[in-house]
Amino acid sequence: MTTVTAAEMKEIEKRAAEGGMPYLQMMENAGAGAAQLLIERIPGLKTAAVFCGRGNNGGDGFVAARILKNAGIGVLLVLCGDKPRTEDAKTNFYLASMLDIPMVVGQYLSKEDIAYITSAGVVIDAIYGAGFYGELPLEEELCCGVINSAKGVKAAFDLPSGVECDTGHAAAGAVKADLTLAFARLKPCHELARDLCGQVELIDIGI
Repeated sequence: MTTVTAAEMKEIEKRAAEGGMPYLQMMENAGAGAAQLLIERIPGLKTAAVFCGRGNNGGDGFVAARILKNAGIGVLLVLCGDKPRTEDAKTNFYLASMLDIPMVVGQYLSKEDIAYITSAGVVIDAIYGAGFYGELPLEEELCCGVINSAKGVKAAFDLPSGVECDTGHAAAGAVKADLTLAFARLKPCHELARDLCGQVELIDIGI
């Protein structure tokens, strides 16, 4: 299957938005599709931890947290790098908040939080998406380290945090996923950094 770069994916999303598919709906489709796949893939799933960054990848995570919660699964949300900064992510942060999903800040994880995360059935990495490059900030690197220590399925949304979309370059402390849920199209890093992506599954987001 043909891969697309970060810039090409951004253009595909722009054209979809111009054609009548709101960015907020794309986010809903991505998070819901990923959550549903995890529910189907992990029989008897009871607990999940969802690490959300400040951008739209974090927004996908807030959607997934809501879907998992509504499916009767216990969810802990971990905010990495403060609250969301994009409008669509803010909307889904609010919707998740309305469900009283427990939320903690990554740099203030307690021993109890870490114990929950490391024993959860699935740990979702929705910290960084295709826009990441360079090195991980300290708080996000610490969050990635907690994800990597988890015993359950480690599922990255679109690509593992700390991995550059186009080059596959991995920053120190990047997430090593068991499963990567690629949204809409495959990206170069899914092959270039296959050892960090694990199994790659494509999620249809309606574009």
